[in-house]
Order: sequence, then C-alpha cells, then structure tokens
Amino acid sequence: MKKRKVPLRKSVVSGEMKPKKELIRIAKSKEGEVSIDPTGKKPGRGAYVALEPEEVKEAWKKKILDRVLDIELTEDFYQELLDYVTHQKARKELFGNE
Repeated sequence: MKKRKVPLRKSVVSGEMKPKKELIRIAKSKEGEVSIDPTGKKPGRGAYVALEPEEVKEAWKKKILDRVLDIELTEDFYQELLDYVTHQKARKELFGNE
C-alpha cells in the first residue's frame, strides 16, 4: 500500500514545519472574526500554532497572532486558546494518536 503524504504547516511562533495534526489553526474570517479552528477547514486567513502551551504563552506575550492576522486579539481569546491547547495536549498524552 502506498504511503500517504503528510501535510506540513509552519508554526507562526517557532517557524518550524510540522505535520498539520500537531498544530492548531487560528482562522480570521472576512468579517474580522477570529476563532480556533480544530478542523482546519474554516474559510479565511489561517495561522498555525503548535499544540504546546509554552508556544501559546510566547505568542500571547509577543502578540504574534495579532501581527500575523493583522487584528488586535483580546486577553480572553489567548486564554481560551491556552486552555484549548493544554486540554488537547493532555488528551493526546492520555489516549495517544487517534
């Protein structure tokens, strides 16, 4: 059986290329709404961050997502993102790769 190509994406924080499944997409719609995109299929501009709480904290501290998506994000959004990433990382460690 032929091996499938693993889609790679670049983290906006570390600049590393990683498999898409190891990253979380942040999507900005045409209306200017920013949301966490677990499916990676929402329309709009996307930016990827690794599923690492340290990387989210760095993005928060340096306001990297604000710059990349050209919008001012709230502290609540960064907190929601941090909570989501922490939860997903814990799930991955508990259940392994699904």
